[in-house]
Amino acid sequence: MSLKKDKQKVLGEVFDKERIASFLEGEAPKNINRDFHLLERAYRSMKAESFATFVQLFLAEGLDLDSAGPDGQTLLTRIGEHRQSSEYIEILKAAGAKH
Repeated sequence: MSLKKDKQKVLGEVFDKERIASFLEGEAPKNINRDFHLLERAYRSMKAESFATFVQLFLAEGLDLDSAGPDGQTLLTRIGEHRQSSEYIEILKAAGAKH
């Protein structure tokens, strides 16, 4: 038996400022830091240019770039292991992420 994805990947989705700001909404799953959840969701969903805008909006809301996930790692630490994350790492560091 093969498992089928319930959603198809959306290519070319437009991320205007309103759409980017919508990623600041919502609650995190139980036992997951909300700030970390919002950051990780944006990272996984956006191209670097949109993510940079998101990070500025995130900071304007007073949210924490150094919030930790369930494994105790920050997003900056976690994505350091990803092959194509260099632009995202620079965005986070430029915004003041320390870990």
